[in-house]
Amino acid sequence: MSRDPRYDVLFEPVKIGPVTARNRFYQVPHCTGLGWLRPRMVAALRGMKAEGGWGVVCTEFCSIHPASDDLPHPYASLWDQGDIRAHSIMTEQVHEHGSLAGAELWFGGSRTTNLFSNEVAMDVANLPNAIGIPYQARAMDKSDIRELRRWHRNAALRARDAGFDIVYVYATHGYLLSHFLSSKTNTRSDEYGGSLENRVRLVRELIEETKDAVGDRCAVAVRFSADEGGDDDGDPVIGEHRDMIEMLAELPDLWDININDYSREMGVSRFIKEGSLEAYMSYVKSITSKPVVTVGRFTSPDTMVSQVKRGIVDFIGAARPSIADPFLPKKIEEGRIDEIRECIGCNICYTGDGTSTPIRCTQNPTISEEWRRGWHPEKIAPKGSDSNVLVIGGGPAGLEATRALGRRGYQVMLAEAQHTLGGRINQESELPGLGEWARVRNYRVHEIQNMHNVDVYFDNLMDAEQVLAVEANHIVIATGASWLANGRGLYNQAPLDELGPAEQVFTPDDIMAGRLPDGPTLIYDDDHYYMGNVIAELLRSRGIPVTLVTPEVMVSNWGDYTNEQGRIQRRMMELEVDIITSHALVAFNGNTAELECTYTGNRSNIDVGAVVTVTIRSPNDTLFHELQQGLEAGTGYKPDSLTRIGDCLTPTIIAGAVFSGHRYARELDTEVDPDNRMKYDRVFFDDE
Repeated sequence: MSRDPRYDVLFEPVKIGPVTARNRFYQVPHCTGLGWLRPRMVAALRGMKAEGGWGVVCTEFCSIHPASDDLPHPYASLWDQGDIRAHSIMTEQVHEHGSLAGAELWFGGSRTTNLFSNEVAMDVANLPNAIGIPYQARAMDKSDIRELRRWHRNAALRARDAGFDIVYVYATHGYLLSHFLSSKTNTRSDEYGGSLENRVRLVRELIEETKDAVGDRCAVAVRFSADEGGDDDGDPVIGEHRDMIEMLAELPDLWDININDYSREMGVSRFIKEGSLEAYMSYVKSITSKPVVTVGRFTSPDTMVSQVKRGIVDFIGAARPSIADPFLPKKIEEGRIDEIRECIGCNICYTGDGTSTPIRCTQNPTISEEWRRGWHPEKIAPKGSDSNVLVIGGGPAGLEATRALGRRGYQVMLAEAQHTLGGRINQESELPGLGEWARVRNYRVHEIQNMHNVDVYFDNLMDAEQVLAVEANHIVIATGASWLANGRGLYNQAPLDELGPAEQVFTPDDIMAGRLPDGPTLIYDDDHYYMGNVIAELLRSRGIPVTLVTPEVMVSNWGDYTNEQGRIQRRMMELEVDIITSHALVAFNGNTAELECTYTGNRSNIDVGAVVTVTIRSPNDTLFHELQQGLEAGTGYKPDSLTRIGDCLTPTIIAGAVFSGHRYARELDTEVDPDNRMKYDRVFFDDE
């Protein structure tokens, strides 16, 4: 298929100082949970973006010196010759596909504690650690500033030697340079403090010195915030930031613009929609002739074209959309827009940074697996036999297994008990704010519908006898899981003795099926992610009084990893949900709920007429065990394999279910070491 002419503008080359990007698709710096710890994995991940058509592919934040160390949060580094060699692996893969490679040079200041390097943190002034660790950053004197400039210049030279085409001056996101810029944190009385010109001085010096060091071969980009704050509903306060950009307007070769509120810049789709930064940064191109890039979780090519043609940006910046579909640009270029795996805005990718683990994605199960498992998001090995496969259940795991098996060329039969495919996605995407999660279902259903070797059977609730009667070579059970109604969970290790009457006790499954309480309701959230609070929002929209109780110290504790906890807590407060933290539900008699303090064990009562238990789920694995028992008894036909996947294997997040289905499809009829399914990125460099 050919490209739609409407999108031609997206594929125009754009000059950035001494280099030229082949198109307007720009993967901005983003974390991977890999960093300097896993150079081959991160190189393959970035290289895949270039293969997929991203004209510029950047690193994550890249430390210039051991005094900027963010472990346990993985980061890149350019400290020595070994780092040059490690980054060269990435730049070579990016260049192989005609793309530019960018390095985001970074110094953390008071946001880093240097727990790994044991260097003393330093900042514009004596400041507390910005994330609450009981360390402080010492105030930099002018000799420290001179050292910082030297470190930055040397790191820029190493970036050039590693093959990077774009070198960043990183002046935002609450790190050191943003503290020099801010009148709130910069209390200095020397030439680096006081007036606006003085506070901008260090950033100016670093731009000029980086250009002097590498500007003949590398473009110099500045990452900068377009505003100094404001509320989180799109009403920016630009403050001095416009003046700052005007002062520096023509110095760098490119402006990478973001905003002060990271929960909007990196906001989940429940709260923040596509293109949400425009109101904050639309003025930037009017005050500089240099190319401008920003993000906005862009997935629609029409929105991208609009951003360019209206003069908002020159480049379409992306982190999450490039993770969900590394081949997004190529699919637009080749007229395959309907094949794009659109980002759903769940921010599971962001959890890799907080948990110090390789990045993962709900839509793209191959992310981080490019090198260690050899997985490609658009290519998959042909089938290893002429076997056929029966998949029971069309939820996220069953859909992904069916899609990937179909791509491999297997004859697949998908049996679904309901009249529609999607499983839990169908219900959860109807909850407040989660509509974009339906993209998980829609992408896979669209792919399956175009496969002649896949047959789908709706309204087909099969028992063990019927499953075996099909005589499929391989049987896959993907029947999901159900929420428990007995109170058992992380805090209550056993079911509650007193929890009833049954008609006044609800689970998320009940709520999503339309069975709702009709009076004051207690939601007991021992899941700590999104489900408890979206149900609270749903019930409040129906006028039902809600008390949200959690054993954790805050609402949606795990939501901190997805960068949504603060917005969730605010939403609950705005909806007048009563919040009780550090308490567990221990009994309910139909009129009164008894709570227990998780610290003291003290008990208290609250009058409610209903309880919604959001604790744990139980696998719907009865069919699997019946089949297993029947096969062990040797009754008739015996398939080559019987496997359970997704939530039926163990309840998990949607990303985990999708990964489970994909792995099954990848590994069928292949030789896989069951004790070591992947390579380990151990790199030993010489110490010279």
